[in-house]
Amino acid sequence: MRRVIVAVLGAAVLLSAAAPGLVQGAELDQTKIDAGETIYNTRCAVCHGDDLMNTGNAFDLRRLLADERPRFENSVRNGKNQMPPWKGVLSDENIDALWHYIRAHAYQK
Repeated sequence: MRRVIVAVLGAAVLLSAAAPGLVQGAELDQTKIDAGETIYNTRCAVCHGDDLMNTGNAFDLRRLLADERPRFENSVRNGKNQMPPWKGVLSDENIDALWHYIRAHAYQK
């Protein structure tokens, strides 16, 4: 019985020590999502639609899957079809924030 109590207390200590990092990580993601929304509204919404609501004229970004980040980054940096290249305009941090915003609203999480 004593071992069980010690194990439970040890787990509680570990979880409480890890909790600040978990909260901080969640805040960081939300910060990226918020930054991505601002960039999206400034640079992308004209073609891809307000609040990621596709206008039918461009790719529906909500369809991007989690493993398609390289495809997304390549398209943003180098352009594709009617989409202009954003290399030199958007930083790596901007592109990362956009990815977080898009993934937060994706059809498949």
